[in-house]
Amino acid sequence: MLPLSLLRAASGSPMLVELKGGDTYNGRLVNCDAWMNLNLRDVICTSKDGETFWKMKECYIRGSSVKYLRLPEDSIDKVPEDDGTRHFVRRGGNGGRGGEYGGRG
Repeated sequence: MLPLSLLRAASGSPMLVELKGGDTYNGRLVNCDAWMNLNLRDVICTSKDGETFWKMKECYIRGSSVKYLRLPEDSIDKVPEDDGTRHFVRRGGNGGRGGEYGGRG
């Protein structure tokens, strides 16, 4: 199971996000992209020291600033089964420029 598939399956679920800076965000996951950027709704943000709180209707969290995520345990059951097959697109040449035949020379 990949982390992104777990996050996508947890869409609509409550979650806790702690940032590298120490702030925490509690809210419902609306969306997540390939870089683990998160959109949360009905969010309560807690400062690093735990003394200041903010309530927000929505927020966007950049994936590179996330330290960890806490999801409900039942989120694992929602992940679709992976049959283990991967579909790769074969490109010509050895990965360089020049299209199907590998470029000059």
